[in-house]
Amino acid sequence: MGSVQRAMRLLETVAAHAYGAPAKQLARETGLALPTAYHLLRTLVHEGYLRREKGLFFLGDAAERLGRSGAQQKRRSTVADTLAHWRDSIGVPVYYAMYRDGEIEVMCVSASRQAPAVEEWADFRETGHAHAIGQCLLSQLDEDARRDHLARYPVRPITPYTVRDNDALLRRLARTRRMEPVVERQEYAVGTVCAAVPITVGTTAATMAISLPVHQADRLMPAAQRMQAEIGRHLGSLTLSISI
Repeated sequence: MGSVQRAMRLLETVAAHAYGAPAKQLARETGLALPTAYHLLRTLVHEGYLRREKGLFFLGDAAERLGRSGAQQKRRSTVADTLAHWRDSIGVPVYYAMYRDGEIEVMCVSASRQAPAVEEWADFRETGHAHAIGQCLLSQLDEDARRDHLARYPVRPITPYTVRDNDALLRRLARTRRMEPVVERQEYAVGTVCAAVPITVGTTAATMAISLPVHQADRLMPAAQRMQAEIGRHLGSLTLSISI
């Protein structure tokens, strides 16, 4: 444990020196005996956490990968916390999804016993035509990208309310107004209504969505509009956090 603590102190001290630092300086600043510092520095270099150039020590590739992973985890945590706050304050399950590399990806779902999420009984990636998340993401794409997606995942009815074919879906998407919530009623799951709010993250299509049981359908649009207002108030920090 002591060796790990000393190695971590060395890493933190090296990180504080953007232009590198020699072993003697690092030993002095960490309060380590010089032989101990040398031994730990050699080990950290061997493992890729540090690199040595002209007698100076810098963070290595392994340490930088840890830093990037930590930043990514922090961004994910920020999104999860935001969704949980909206879940509790609005009283609905909240979903965050992106269209990335030609696929619909549900990145985070925040649900509770009081606000349960829709069961993914049919693969969300393959049934984007049937749920509000997919329809919202597809509405943000250009015509060619939509047709490419539907060539890979053609429309197929999964409930009696699902849109019937590719052309019908494309006509619906073309009528979708920019930045308006996209609503679907029992198209993905009988007994459930959903709404999705579009978000643009750079050139990436993204969305926040909610769902409710059909007997609470009158709550859907007020809840979606409230969430859209919250997104608007926090768009700057949220956009940075959801670029994951």
